[in-house]
This record gives sequence, structure tokens and C-alpha cells, in this order.
Amino acid sequence: MKIPKILMLFALFLIQMNFAQEKADVILNKTLTQAKAENKNVLLIFHASWCGWCKLMEKNMNLPATKPLFDKNYVTAYVDVQERGEKKSLENPGGQELMNKYKGQTAGLPFWLMINPEGEVLADSFDDKGENIGSPASKEEVAFFLAKLEKTSHLNKAELQTVQQIFVKKN
Repeated sequence: MKIPKILMLFALFLIQMNFAQEKADVILNKTLTQAKAENKNVLLIFHASWCGWCKLMEKNMNLPATKPLFDKNYVTAYVDVQERGEKKSLENPGGQELMNKYKGQTAGLPFWLMINPEGEVLADSFDDKGENIGSPASKEEVAFFLAKLEKTSHLNKAELQTVQQIFVKKN
């Protein structure tokens, strides 16, 4: 009687392990390796399932007009943090600690970094005032975003203009 219970517990443990989220440092290391192989920089985005601004940024980056631009210049990775309630299991273990390491503990979401393949931060989502622009939407926020894209990618003026047109929120 004890052996079937032990086997069942072990099977449940294995199932739970398969559904566990990947550790944040593993995500970052895989992404850096891929970026090095593809001669690109990394766009690391900290987000959460409840975050509307996170969803907007991901949507804007994945539109037919912008996805090829980001894919050509960055290896993009997402780290899930700050989940609530039953969604807590969606978090990547160590994600919040990784975000904190890059001074994002009070930034809000989304919080993003542009990192070279050696792991050096080239740009982050803070503006000149030290405020997180998150998912840029205003003309000023998008201008900061474009400056960071220009500094960390090979996007030309026309491509940057495409990003600007997509990201600036229409009132």
C-alpha cells in the first residue's frame, strides 16, 4: 500500500517539475549565448500577466511592421515577475532578484534592458529623470526609446520611424 502512494507522490513531483518556470538566470544565459551566436544584443523584458502596459509593449513589438525589426537586431527574452495570487506560479524563479540587480526593484512594469552578448547593460528603460518609461506611449517616452534603440541596434531612420508610428499612443 505504501509503495503505490510513494510512486504517486513521486509522479506528482515530476509533473510539478515539468510545469515549473525556467529560472531567470537560465533564461538570461541562454539568451546571451544566442545573442553572441547571432551577433545581436539582448532585449530583456521583465513583465507580468496582469500588466496591461506589458501586453501593449509585447503587442507593439510583435506587429507585422515591427517584429522583423526587433528580430533582426535583438534576441528578446521575457522574465515573469510580480505575479499575484494563483498566477504566482508563472513567475520565473530568481526573476525579481535579477530585476533588482539591474536597479528595477521600484521601476514598475514593464522594465527592460538592452544588453550586449557579454552581459553588459547598454541601455535600460529609465529616462533622464530616472523614471521608467516602461511601454513607451507618449511622444517623449517613444523619443527616449528610439534613442536607446538607435544606440543599441542597426535600425535605420526609416525603421526607427516605423517603431515611432506604432508606439506613439494616438489620443
